[in-house]
Amino acid sequence: MKTKLTTLLLFISVTVFGQAVRKYSNEFMNIGVDAAALGMSNAVTAHSADVNSGYWNPAGLVHLEDKQLALMHSSYFESIANYDYIGFAMPIDEKSAIGISLIRFAVDDILNTTQLIDDEGNINYDRISLFSTADYGVTFSYARKLPLDGLNYGINAKVIRRVIGDFASSWGFGLDAAIQFETRNQWKFGIMARDITTTYNAWAIDEEEFATIQNAVEGQNQELPETTEITIPKLQIGVSKKFIIRYDYSLLAEVDLNIRFEENNDLISTSFASINPALGLQFGYIDMIYLRAGVGNFQNETQILDGDRVSFQPSMGVGFNYKGIQMDYAFTDIGDQSIALYSNVFSLKLDFSIFR
Repeated sequence: MKTKLTTLLLFISVTVFGQAVRKYSNEFMNIGVDAAALGMSNAVTAHSADVNSGYWNPAGLVHLEDKQLALMHSSYFESIANYDYIGFAMPIDEKSAIGISLIRFAVDDILNTTQLIDDEGNINYDRISLFSTADYGVTFSYARKLPLDGLNYGINAKVIRRVIGDFASSWGFGLDAAIQFETRNQWKFGIMARDITTTYNAWAIDEEEFATIQNAVEGQNQELPETTEITIPKLQIGVSKKFIIRYDYSLLAEVDLNIRFEENNDLISTSFASINPALGLQFGYIDMIYLRAGVGNFQNETQILDGDRVSFQPSMGVGFNYKGIQMDYAFTDIGDQSIALYSNVFSLKLDFSIFR
């Protein structure tokens, strides 16, 4: 019960109670999709070229040769929160492609104990109820090749839906834009601009439900929270190269720079922007078996006893691809190495060419 209540307070605090313009609004949309990408510490902006490109870089969708379907599931906070993703994409013609994806991040069956004690001061467990808090993101993607050989662009239109039981819900809308470029010697470059329109969320709060919890904790939550929030833009820049080793073996390497336009604890941080690097490696054998590793999320931390230090988030994973069916696994920390909240992430990708 204590864990559930802590999670409830966390979700309410980060989603509703705060200023209208937040540095970390809609953060569930930044976790990432596809165990293959997560195993490389999300360093895939430049080389992403499948159904999951709708999330990482929609320009990569133009590389699709047939319809593809992707699924992913992972659990966080000792299985309290569930993160699920489904994506579908298909080529329209030789120059363009479309895709659609759904992300759900939720904590289900949260204990609502705000009415546990009745008006006479007695504890009555029958007054405990359950509710869920869930975030949904639906993304519509379009990609097209440009006249310049090797240059492609893509755009995303996003619809955000967030629900906190019967207490509050919101709708949000935003756009992403991206490009990819491949040189003749197979160097790849990618730029992904997220929330270029400063994704806007408008909250509707049930004031009657809010009144039932307003005084649940003395001195807390006394005022009606803000009803609007804005997600500031983010920029991802990547460069990658695939090296062939003795025909059957390959090594794919990518370096990304993740840029937020605000000051925080990232490795490089100024009043204008903060930059966080990520490195991903994928070792492949005959395009069937993959071993992956990555490092990212470098943070400047101040420790009480040890002074300042730099933390980071390592990742690793494996993958298997056979006749259009690809299964991937990633073992990754959702924060940094010091927290040790590692998660097991599984994903499946299906290429419809297997049915032809």
